[in-house]
Amino acid sequence: MSEQKKVIFSGMQPSGVITLGNYLGALKNWTTLQEEYNCLYCIVDMHAITVRQEPATLRKNARNLLMQYIAAGLDAQKNTIYMQSHVSGHAELSWILNCFTYMGELGRMTQFKEKSQKHGDNINAGLFTYPVLMAADILLFQTDLVPVGVDQRQHLELARDIAIRFNNIYGETFKVPEGYYPKVGAKIMSLQEPTSKMSKSDTDANASIAIMDDPDTIIRKFKRAVTDSDTVVRFDQENKPGVSNLMTIYSVITGQSMEQIQEEFEGKGYGDFKMRVGEAVVEELRPLQARFKELEKDKVYIDGLIKQNADTANYLATKTLRKVQKKVGFVPVIR
Repeated sequence: MSEQKKVIFSGMQPSGVITLGNYLGALKNWTTLQEEYNCLYCIVDMHAITVRQEPATLRKNARNLLMQYIAAGLDAQKNTIYMQSHVSGHAELSWILNCFTYMGELGRMTQFKEKSQKHGDNINAGLFTYPVLMAADILLFQTDLVPVGVDQRQHLELARDIAIRFNNIYGETFKVPEGYYPKVGAKIMSLQEPTSKMSKSDTDANASIAIMDDPDTIIRKFKRAVTDSDTVVRFDQENKPGVSNLMTIYSVITGQSMEQIQEEFEGKGYGDFKMRVGEAVVEELRPLQARFKELEKDKVYIDGLIKQNADTANYLATKTLRKVQKKVGFVPVIR
């Protein structure tokens, strides 16, 4: 990693699914970051177990997510894409930072309240303290910038507060991270509820497209996409959210402006329009899916990559962890 470049850190839940919304809204743009920044993409399998997981599925999903990111264009040599559980520094730093975090701060976390309602039968301590683990994830690598959505700003603020608190007690130790707000990517909405963002957790299977969906499934979902009683392909977010969403998808993939799309489909019905959007998505995802299948067959390469990236992440994490351990008064390890 270049010492001249700033560090970007992002954590990813190993759900095994990347939606078209994730891809067009963020991932497609992330491929440009690898030239400007040192990027670490952590597959946060430790965070995942705050909710009960089937072990074999979790392992498979974590590997699949790593392969999907590479297939989508993230260079495996320019980015450090690694498993959180392979770097013990996450857990070690998290315990130390727990001792510098207040119960009241964690009690105010919006996501804890939301997840407690969803998983009332399993409100575990990890669910309460995982924002501290998230702070450790970020601070462990002396991160400069963290890509954040609206739902993560509260966690980033906590990480900043913990870093500042620790630095005030022990002197300059952690970089205080800033939020990273990339050039606005497309905001892709649900195909069934076009006023809501496309989400992998949507219970309606027709509401979202996964980047690994087969062509027939993609076409079928677009054919069922909600539009309106009109028949005119025209961008109007307020009055025609469904059509406007499909136009946004088509625009991002083809590079056409809304005016050009309106001209292309003038006098044509929604059936033709939906089919063409579906076909454009199929063609956009075809090389990504082909690359994923190649990676899936090359177990030796993926295993080597997982080990190599774990080694890189451990090396970087250890530099910060040793500094923190010394500051709080732990006896150094004799090597």
